[in-house]
Amino acid sequence: MSKRRQLPKMVEHFYKSEWLEAGEDPVLSPTASLIEQPPHATLEAHFHRQNQFQVFVEGDGQIGPHALDCVLVHYAGAYTGYGPLIAGPKGIKYFTIRPVCESGFIPATQAREHMVRGPKRHLTVGPIDLSAPPVGSQPGQELALHPFEADGLGVGYLQLQPQGQIHMDRHPASDGVFVFVLQGQLNLPTQTLAPWELFFVSRDEALPVCTAGPEGATILSLHCPPKELAYQEIAA
Repeated sequence: MSKRRQLPKMVEHFYKSEWLEAGEDPVLSPTASLIEQPPHATLEAHFHRQNQFQVFVEGDGQIGPHALDCVLVHYAGAYTGYGPLIAGPKGIKYFTIRPVCESGFIPATQAREHMVRGPKRHLTVGPIDLSAPPVGSQPGQELALHPFEADGLGVGYLQLQPQGQIHMDRHPASDGVFVFVLQGQLNLPTQTLAPWELFFVSRDEALPVCTAGPEGATILSLHCPPKELAYQEIAA
């Protein structure tokens, strides 16, 4: 994780910390950042040029017209507007997670100049109560919180017992999967992940051997679809 810093050009004090960086390749450069939005602050409605997951881990508020409670997963496809994002009295902490690096956002007020015609896509999963596993959850077996769609978009939940090993389904159309630790500890061959840490496995890579720590682990799997064809043809 890089040094926490205040985001420029924000009226309120938003903070950002980089948790996963992989360069700026326009095809595949997985990235994840923790955003800290202060109490009662509003992030205006906007959109991005890349597909994006968000995992809300602390606080509450509102996303568009809908209440926001943690833990909540939100997905917005490229060029899909969402928001505004309004923090409650305790503020909000959330991760922005993308298979392709992108900084900043495009305000909805600039849609006329920058929006591109094409499919628009939203997905919301949760809230997930970490004190009580979702109905249907079995230790060691991935539960589909959002079953795979035709292009590989999906969200899974996996609870591991101590020293339990990850096993999860992969979709051949997906660009890859982010594995996000919600609770406990996850041991990889080269590192150990604590809560709120994550790693990415691309479509062509095998999932590494991953085992839970002495207290087990609770995992989210965020399966990334390719960018819609209408947007792939646009130069970055």
